[in-house]
Amino acid sequence: MSGHAVLRGEGLTIRFGGLVAMDDVDFVLEAGEILGVIGPNGAGKSTLFNLITGLYRPSAGKVFLNDRPLNGLPAHRIVQMGVSRTFQSSRLFADLSVLDNVIIGMHSRTHSGVFDALLRPSKARGELQQAAAKAGDLLRSVSASLYDQRERAASELAQADRRRLEIARALAAEPKVLLLDEPSSGMDDRDTDALIADIRGITARRPELSIMIIEHDMRLVAELPHRVMVIEYGRKIAEGSFQDIRNMPRVQEAYLGRKAAAHA
Repeated sequence: MSGHAVLRGEGLTIRFGGLVAMDDVDFVLEAGEILGVIGPNGAGKSTLFNLITGLYRPSAGKVFLNDRPLNGLPAHRIVQMGVSRTFQSSRLFADLSVLDNVIIGMHSRTHSGVFDALLRPSKARGELQQAAAKAGDLLRSVSASLYDQRERAASELAQADRRRLEIARALAAEPKVLLLDEPSSGMDDRDTDALIADIRGITARRPELSIMIIEHDMRLVAELPHRVMVIEYGRKIAEGSFQDIRNMPRVQEAYLGRKAAAHA
């Protein structure tokens, strides 16, 4: 990690009518760091991602990418600036091939449009060929198994490979910051171990890539993040290493309830 704050949030707050879904949350993500975000269901974790990526606009507070404010920018512009994400529920194009899904993820980095396709087809075709080659290299770097299945429809993939494909497609936008929303969802222990290895491989090849990861699987949270931030009812209640926060009474109460935590 470099000590440089790539992404940071200050006083992030969002209200939906009378409901405060995010309440005065600060965070910092350094270059090359993996920051885990955990908390009970409904704590506001995905809301935080939606605020960062422009799907929601904060009622108060600001988000900065390399000290440039993201507030008010449309989601596609935030992707172009270097923030990419996966979603809790699949957003893959199920009927398209694995390779085509990754190529679509490159749209923010390509230049040919409808005009080129109609009037300068050779230019558009050349860029598509380059994109296909690059997509293949990206798939291979994320997962050799996924690369071997590059011509299959996304709908034919096993759940673990769909999750890997979502990560590959997010990486296709060449992000500075990658937001992963429950990447191990639906995986068994063996698949989760493989996912941990895949993410470690990604960070080894991209040492400046910063990752925020929402996750419920404590095995993954214990092994991957450098720091962990805990959210409950839209407020940050703890932050530190996994070893530090796991035994905090406030964190145990958030997950187990006050009475259960007292006997833990």
